[in-house]
Amino acid sequence: MRAAAALGAALVLAACAPVPSRPDLLGPSHARAKRLEADGQLRPALLEWKVARAIDPNDAETRANEARLAARIEGLVAARVTEARGALQRGAPLQARRLLLSVLALDPTNTTAAELLRGIGDVDLPPGKPLVVGALLRIPEIPGVPFYAPGRKSPPAATPSMPRGPDRAVPSPDEPPEVNPLLADLRDAVDRKEFTSALADIDRYLAENPRDREATELKKLALYRQGQAALEEKKYDDSYRALTQLAKIQPDYQDVARLLPEARQQVIDRHYQEGIRLFREEKLPEAIAEWKTVLEMDPQNVNARRNLEQAERLVKGLEQRKSR
Repeated sequence: MRAAAALGAALVLAACAPVPSRPDLLGPSHARAKRLEADGQLRPALLEWKVARAIDPNDAETRANEARLAARIEGLVAARVTEARGALQRGAPLQARRLLLSVLALDPTNTTAAELLRGIGDVDLPPGKPLVVGALLRIPEIPGVPFYAPGRKSPPAATPSMPRGPDRAVPSPDEPPEVNPLLADLRDAVDRKEFTSALADIDRYLAENPRDREATELKKLALYRQGQAALEEKKYDDSYRALTQLAKIQPDYQDVARLLPEARQQVIDRHYQEGIRLFREEKLPEAIAEWKTVLEMDPQNVNARRNLEQAERLVKGLEQRKSR
């Protein structure tokens, strides 16, 4: 009897508990959508606005933001599909594949991107980079467009479910880490020393996902390897530019503190010697430009300043003679 009475009291209290109002439900949903969009996760943000519209179909803010974000995604998808087609026409399938992956991140049901991607071929990840389709790009598996993990002969039967917010399951330590297929492809490009195109794509990705640590680390790695490779190939200006950019992001990255001064000195010496060569060939304006470059990098360079002043005096004398 006591148990029955207690259960009855609990049911009465539960019945009296206040039901959350629509504004109470909309607030957290709006906040999640705005946070996701600020983080560059446009597709999840759009889905969150749809959730908010389901809560209150008449909420003006929800409807406006859903329409705005849907239009933004549609514009990005159209632009990237066009750019991917252009890359294919130029014979750049890797760049096209990256663009198409980003299209599917925004619109997983885009049949045009799926067809183009299938025409390029399988998406193969570097060794040790298993693909777990999941949170980073929210790309579900699409029939006819295989996403293979190393050692796996066929696509998985089903897309893993992705609960959102606090309900999302914490991955087991024994599970392989989730891999963003777009960034995996870019890392592969860095490994192949395709630094210019890889960095351009990384910058594009970071423009939309500025807080993505994996992309930021990949950019630092690409800049470091580019600077290191250019230094070994005696392309000192390229090395200096890459290492200078890297030093602005992280001054203590690996041994950039040692490589950057070396590249800088090589650039100074090359421009100085180039100025001497041009001076001897009586190409005074060109020689002046080279020595000015030296002084921009090393204002205390006595020889460059002396040579510059001498060349400028000669140019001035020649101009005076011509004016007579």
